[in-house]
Amino acid sequence: MPASRRSNAVARISLDVLIVVGLIALFSVTFRTRTFYIPSVSMVPTLQVGDVLLVDEVAYRLRPPADGEVAIFTPPLHQHDADFVKRVIGTPGESVGIANGLVYRNGSALQEPYENQPPSYDLAIEKYGIYVNGRRLDRPGANVPERALWQAPDRIPKGFYFVLGDNRNYSDDSHVWGFVPRAAFVGRAFLIFWPLRRLSALEK
Repeated sequence: MPASRRSNAVARISLDVLIVVGLIALFSVTFRTRTFYIPSVSMVPTLQVGDVLLVDEVAYRLRPPADGEVAIFTPPLHQHDADFVKRVIGTPGESVGIANGLVYRNGSALQEPYENQPPSYDLAIEKYGIYVNGRRLDRPGANVPERALWQAPDRIPKGFYFVLGDNRNYSDDSHVWGFVPRAAFVGRAFLIFWPLRRLSALEK
């Protein structure tokens, strides 16, 4: 590569780095934010391996997580050291089910343009538990509260949330380990800012 072209390439990379640093500084000053690196394919196609997100750490201190949001949280039962990122599918008091490749909330099938492929499993919240392909998720391997903490046998209990990865069949999520407690949420992911070619806001 000629020296002039090499210099231009280096200049472009340096400019990209400066832009990223500037964005981080801007959001950190304006909001309380952190970055989050995507290490796995569980949220494909919305998030790709190597994406870096900006996460609003204040949002869930002011209000609860909402359906459709991409959330960062400490995994239940602390199975892993790193935080997880998934999409909120069900909130306290709602019913969630999966059948024939469709996800249902409160009896209505969700329209999910972000989904990579239909889930290959069925799921039901019933009888004070979570059942996947007819098999109950049981403690201690899953975070399913005791019956006394449920308000209804077929509704997400108060203080708990149901989350799924967009890459449904390659995601370690609520269909594997149960509900996410309210206190485990770290923040709401709102922006992909690296690589710059993927700069975009995260929509529900």
